[in-house]
Amino acid sequence: MTAIKRTAMSALRIGYVPEHFSTPLFFAQQQGFYEKNGVKVEFLPYPSGSGHLIQSLQDNTIDVAVGLTEAFIAGIGKGADWYKLIGTYVESPLCWAISTGKNRAELTNEDDIRGKRIGVSRIGSGSYVMPFVLAYQKGWTDEYKFNILQNFKNLRDAVNLKEGLEPTDAFMWEIFTTKKYYTSGEIKNIGRIYTPWPSWVISASTNAISSNAKDLAAFTKSVEEGIEYFKNHQDEAVEWISTNLDYSAEDARAWLETVTFRKDTSSVDPEVVEKTITILKSAKVLDNSADQAEYVVKV
Repeated sequence: MTAIKRTAMSALRIGYVPEHFSTPLFFAQQQGFYEKNGVKVEFLPYPSGSGHLIQSLQDNTIDVAVGLTEAFIAGIGKGADWYKLIGTYVESPLCWAISTGKNRAELTNEDDIRGKRIGVSRIGSGSYVMPFVLAYQKGWTDEYKFNILQNFKNLRDAVNLKEGLEPTDAFMWEIFTTKKYYTSGEIKNIGRIYTPWPSWVISASTNAISSNAKDLAAFTKSVEEGIEYFKNHQDEAVEWISTNLDYSAEDARAWLETVTFRKDTSSVDPEVVEKTITILKSAKVLDNSADQAEYVVKV
């Protein structure tokens, strides 16, 4: 597909996951930080997650993606050359909840999913990468069977063995997004795993980097201002999350205690990239060719 060149007058198309982590992006918009810094933005939601964001960078649907570190580093390490990391968004690790169906009495803890059928949104997504990290941490050598289920609802339905979906034993998703479904009894929690790296990065297509670096720099500057506003207006953050993003105010406040956004969003720590690659290689997600890839570009 021929790339469409973006111009300084075009809005940057920002792909994001419509979860609580997106709040500073929208605070920056509400407070006029993008406009003040001379950049137009268009936000496009991707509830199916980071794998879909990577695909959309490739097909030129979006210029920028805010997504999970492991998915974007794994993608580049596997040969994706249509995007690079341009910044870090969230400094704290991500807690992935491990879930199964409400009536799956045979599955009671994370050890029970060894070699089982794992639901993922897409190959290459965080939900795909993290089971390998769990297997690495546990020392398992059994191979999973992966069922590609596209979205969070299908993941929940598949572990409950709903008709029309591939029967699935377990899946992984961010814990606060999953929590309400534990409370309702739709699914049950059987474990959790934390990423051993900062959890969210900002990536941009190589086309946007070559043709629109100025706007990309203005975008990350505006996000930093949105993060600062977020930090200083926690009650407003709770209201936004509970009103717009389908979380309870209680869960939003609990999440605020666990998350740290990056002060300097325009940089990526080389040691973080190196550590992530090392772990992903040990977990058999990447091979030695990953060492030859270029992961980060400064804009």
